[in-house]
Amino acid sequence: MTEEQIREKVQSALSPKRFRHVEGVVQTADRLARLHGTDPDHARLAAWLHDYCREWPKEKLLQTAKQHSVNEMFFEVTELLHGHIAAAIAPEEFGIADEDVLNAVRFHTSGRPNMSLLEKVVFLADAIEPGRDYPAIAEIRKLAEEDLHMALALSFDNTIEYLIRRQQPIFPLTVVARNEIWRILKDGRVV
Repeated sequence: MTEEQIREKVQSALSPKRFRHVEGVVQTADRLARLHGTDPDHARLAAWLHDYCREWPKEKLLQTAKQHSVNEMFFEVTELLHGHIAAAIAPEEFGIADEDVLNAVRFHTSGRPNMSLLEKVVFLADAIEPGRDYPAIAEIRKLAEEDLHMALALSFDNTIEYLIRRQQPIFPLTVVARNEIWRILKDGRVV
C-alpha cells in the first residue's frame, strides 16, 4: 500500500479528533526521525498505524488480542491492547512486515526495555505531537529536539506521575523502560 492509501484507511477507521492526533504524530515522528537519524519513512508508517485500533470497543480489542495471541500481561491494562492489535494485523491489512515498524506500533504506549531508535521516536512523537497539552510538554518538546533520551526519560516520568495522581495502574514494562533510560543517561552511554 502507498502511504496515501494507508492514510485513507486509517482515517476511515477513526473519529476526526483521533485522526488529527495521528496526523500530528506522523509529522512529529518524521521530524524526530530526521533529527535523530532513523528512517523517516518507517517512522511515518508506524505513526500512521499506532492508533488504528484505538477506538475499537473493549470487547473487540479483547477478542482480537486473544485471536492473535497477544501476551496476557497486556490484558491487565486494556488501553495498551490497541497497539499490539494494530501490529498484529498490519501485515495482513497494510502489507507491513518490518519488525522494527511493528514494534514501534506495538510498544508506542507502554515502551519497553531495549527500545530501538525508531520505537523511541514513535513513542515520543505520540507524547508530544502538536495536539497534546499538559504541564511538562513544552520542556519535553524542547528536549526532543536536542536530547532524545532525556526527553524520553521525562516523558516516562510524566506519564507515571499522571497515572499515580489518578490512581491508575502502571504497566510494569513502562517502569522497566523508564529505569533503563535513566540508567543510560546516568551512565553516559547512548544506545
